[in-house]
Amino acid sequence: MKIDVITAFGDMVDQTLSQSIVGRARKAGIIKLGTLSPREFTTDKHKTIDDRPYGGGVGMLLKAEPLYQAITKLRKKTSYVVLTSPRGQVFNQELAKKLAKKRHLIFVCGHYEGIDARIYPEVDLEVSLGDYILTGGELAACVMIDAITRLQEGTFKKDGVTSSESFENFLLEAPQYTRPEVWRGRKVPAVLLNGNHKEIEAWKHAQSLEITKKLRPDLLEKTASQKKQTVLKKKTIRRK
Repeated sequence: MKIDVITAFGDMVDQTLSQSIVGRARKAGIIKLGTLSPREFTTDKHKTIDDRPYGGGVGMLLKAEPLYQAITKLRKKTSYVVLTSPRGQVFNQELAKKLAKKRHLIFVCGHYEGIDARIYPEVDLEVSLGDYILTGGELAACVMIDAITRLQEGTFKKDGVTSSESFENFLLEAPQYTRPEVWRGRKVPAVLLNGNHKEIEAWKHAQSLEITKKLRPDLLEKTASQKKQTVLKKKTIRRK
């Protein structure tokens, strides 16, 4: 997979995504990551990429032309352009899966007070990490690229990622434990030590439900909605 990031702060992106699992995936060629600065497409001696907004307001906006030129240089038929934006769709695991299937992603990082609105038609999707404001879209892009990279084939060994991870099937992951068996008087649940895989899976599922109900009950609503849609699809197929 090819991923390009349009940002005036390429070093931030490159250094953040050069560590750990993503760094190894880059070295293995699983993802090819590049950065492109909109400053390369400016014509003044100061390489200015921002300006004051018409109509007044606080802060500076990224200018349209440098961003447009950067997108145009990178975009191909297989490209999918993502803008980091507080007004965008909230990023989650389902969206990570969809983006992970793209052949070429171009992330456009908002910065300062935002971007010239005339750039919006040039992007395929606006995405936000949540209902809070960052100083720039670089960290948001890094978060999304991390989530997308770990879904690429070869990033992990076959048993490295399982469907029991948090947010798969709209459930939080069950508690996990490692050695020692007893730590400061706290014991590993006995069911995890008995070797009965059916009992272990049943325990994990029950724990996932309990934790999700306590911490993220909104996810259970999505689970119920998903099951309802599946039932309706089956009924529709039978009628046909």
